[in-house]
Order: sequence, then C-alpha cells, then structure tokens
Amino acid sequence: MYEQKKREKSLKAKTSKIIIKEIRFGPNTDEHDYEFKKKHAEKFLKEGAKLKAFVFFKGRSIVFKEKGQILLLRLAQDLEELGKVEQMPILEGKKMTIFIAPKKK
Repeated sequence: MYEQKKREKSLKAKTSKIIIKEIRFGPNTDEHDYEFKKKHAEKFLKEGAKLKAFVFFKGRSIVFKEKGQILLLRLAQDLEELGKVEQMPILEGKKMTIFIAPKKK
C-alpha cells in the first residue's frame, strides 16, 4: 500500500496543471483598451496558460452581439502566432466566450 501511494504521488507530481487566465471586454471596448488587454493576453499565452476571453453584455448592450463577436475574432486573429482557438465565440446568457490555448514549442 505504501509503494502504491508513493507511485500515485510521483505520477501526480509529474502531471501539469492547466492554468486558465481570463480577460474581460465590453462590447464597446476602445482601441487603446483593446491593445492594453491584448498585451496581457500575449503575456499569458507566452507563460503557457490558457486564455478565456469574454465580452460581458450589461443591460441593453446585448443588442451589440455582432460587435462582441467581431472583437473576440479579432483578438483570436491577433494572437494567431502565439495560440490556437480551442472554442469559437459562444454566447452563454450575457457572456460571449472564446478559449485560446498556447501553441506547443
């Protein structure tokens, strides 16, 4: 039993933990804010963390679904050399989410 627990512990230590970092946008995010958040996204992907970017629609801003989708697709295109899109933009309630995983080196 001791040997089995020892083996399990060593296997658990070798597994890599998946870190997910989030970046939040609004549907009317300005150019400077977008560039600022894109730099953070690049840093997260270089560190090897997955990126969850989402556009949060408040109140009546839900009518700008297209703006939110365009914003997320633009982010995915800008980060194309650092990561690949795991999941295309999906609207869940008041959030539109996209997942980007870092590329292997």
